[in-house]
Amino acid sequence: MSSTELPSVLATSVAPKVGTVRVAAGERLRTVGLPGITLTVRSRPPVREGLPPALYVHGLGGSSQNWSALMPLLDGLVDSEAVDLPGFGDSPPPDDGDYSVTGHARAVIRFLDAAERGPVHLFGNSLGGAVTTRVAAVRPDLIRTLTLVSPALPEIRVQRSAVPTALLALPGVAGLFTRFTKDWSAEQRVRGVTALCYGDPGMVTPEGFRNAVEEMERRLALPYFWDAMARSARGIVNAYTLGGQHGLWRQAERVLAPTLLVYGGRDQLVSYRMAQRAARAFRDSRLLTLPDAGHVAMMEYPETVATAFRELLADTGELADTGPTSARS
Repeated sequence: MSSTELPSVLATSVAPKVGTVRVAAGERLRTVGLPGITLTVRSRPPVREGLPPALYVHGLGGSSQNWSALMPLLDGLVDSEAVDLPGFGDSPPPDDGDYSVTGHARAVIRFLDAAERGPVHLFGNSLGGAVTTRVAAVRPDLIRTLTLVSPALPEIRVQRSAVPTALLALPGVAGLFTRFTKDWSAEQRVRGVTALCYGDPGMVTPEGFRNAVEEMERRLALPYFWDAMARSARGIVNAYTLGGQHGLWRQAERVLAPTLLVYGGRDQLVSYRMAQRAARAFRDSRLLTLPDAGHVAMMEYPETVATAFRELLADTGELADTGPTSARS
């Protein structure tokens, strides 16, 4: 291992949890122990028995909280659970230090197999979009539908605004960035993230901003925070370089599940121009483009995304299984 390489932080050696994770009204958190990983899962009690299950997977630097605006809008349609990927949110690092796209996909598959909830309606944003694409390609038996919000699929010409995130993948950069930004306040960091991820940062409410700052302070106190960020960023870059049957675009072509694609016109991390390529790659796809949205449409325009998902269910015949209650819009 190079002297500039970040050491792996194992789940068995991390410090105790720092701070308290926010739980929105109607949500519950639980911990699921699986071989090699421990996952925190955020859920909402189903409004009735028999609703089909849904699982939500967040992006780089995110957590299951990223889905808290969308999940209640789907209460009458699905039985919702959102997972914190290993090393993110309230989930400790994986025992093997594997933060690759395949490693994260393996964690999602382990969870679904252990829970025996599949097939599920699977949602993914950004890194989570790459992860869920891989899951849907290799385990079609686990998937009912796939909803991808700004999925991190390979681009030949990466947007300049996405370059700093990609640089985290380089050995030593995360350590340098940590030292360079050591005097930045949590408020400054949240403003930077919001400016990068939202099409209009003014959409964030004062309460939402305070909650994000509180969560940022909690995460910065975790000893593995930057390690998880850097290694996951490296995992995305590595996945972009894979060719053949393991390439993400090739795997997108293998996805059998009906797929809803959501792209934002102001996305600074995943190019809006990739929307049409994605629509051609996924064989059974529907495309929702939101000109004013950024990288996290499910947080910016949750009602619109919920409506599009309901239309996906109606279009594929899945809506008949959900009973009379519909999504609130």
